[in-house]
Amino acid sequence: MKKLKLVSAFLLCFGYGFAQDPQFTQFYAAPLYHNPAFTGGGYAPRVIFNYRNQWPSLNANFITSAVSVDHYIDKLNSGIGVTFLNDSQGSNRLKNTEINLLYAYQLKLDETNFLRMGIQGGYSLRGFDGSGLTFGDQYTDQGYQGGTSIDPFLNKYATSFQFFDYSAGALFYNPKIFLGVSMHHISKPGLTFSNPATPSIDCKDGDCVPRKLMVNGGLNIPLRNPFSGAGNFDKEFVATPAFLFKQQGKFSQLDLGAYVTYTPLTLGLWYRGIPLKKVGTTRNNHDAIAALVGFRFENFSVGYSYDVTISSLGVSSGGSHEISLSYQLEKFESEKNPYKRRKKKELACPKF
Repeated sequence: MKKLKLVSAFLLCFGYGFAQDPQFTQFYAAPLYHNPAFTGGGYAPRVIFNYRNQWPSLNANFITSAVSVDHYIDKLNSGIGVTFLNDSQGSNRLKNTEINLLYAYQLKLDETNFLRMGIQGGYSLRGFDGSGLTFGDQYTDQGYQGGTSIDPFLNKYATSFQFFDYSAGALFYNPKIFLGVSMHHISKPGLTFSNPATPSIDCKDGDCVPRKLMVNGGLNIPLRNPFSGAGNFDKEFVATPAFLFKQQGKFSQLDLGAYVTYTPLTLGLWYRGIPLKKVGTTRNNHDAIAALVGFRFENFSVGYSYDVTISSLGVSSGGSHEISLSYQLEKFESEKNPYKRRKKKELACPKF
């Protein structure tokens, strides 16, 4: 019984983290993950890969990888896509695998302003591996002795559960600005190991995935090209201050920073946290400072970022490493190519 209580307490503690979605520092390099309205935003077949290793110096680190594929259908003014996500927490104790189908419709408001509306439906499989857990009755003054099992727990609780999920979003943009909003987990799917088939209407602690609201926006500010030679006249030189606000259940977060792009190089600096909001009663809500470097070579983009932890967890956590790769299949070689003409009015978000 003592053993069962310990495992239940473990699940309760991890349940809060398991109910929260993974995050990416390079959120504009994972556009479909954050808002289905971005689907088809490359106006050509596109493949994106994202990888994040958070707190690698701890045994309870978080590893998240995601792959997205999307395409724009010109005749339908629509984008279609699919995303795959795998997330492991606590040395693979908790795992989450997701697959989502996405659709977005683009509405032309005038020559320069566009509105996109997107929906997403998906399937999620979440599981718990308790085979490596140890308990107090396995230790003596001589150290670890073994001799116990969590079979009673495994017989009482499910070790995995699955559910369907739904999200929606909207995005307004023109060549200068972009502003988007999305709502994830609209149905608040059930999240419990004792009765995984039961959905929750009133989300109580640990029994469902709470809805997640995300608001993002930014502004493109053209800068004067410091090199005016013939080989540099067509290079993009722009600063892009941007933000991402997230709220899920009791938790909220703000990413605030800017990119500076001088093709093919992009540099960025970000702060994550809400300084005026307290965590508990004493600690300020500071999370991380992140630095980014990215390169774009025609159809191929790569980005690397590192988060320096400034919360009470400290730099000893190892921060977070993140890599993004993107490849856009269509080559914009000619003004006669419809993709080339469309690219001039594509989303104003950073492209790496």
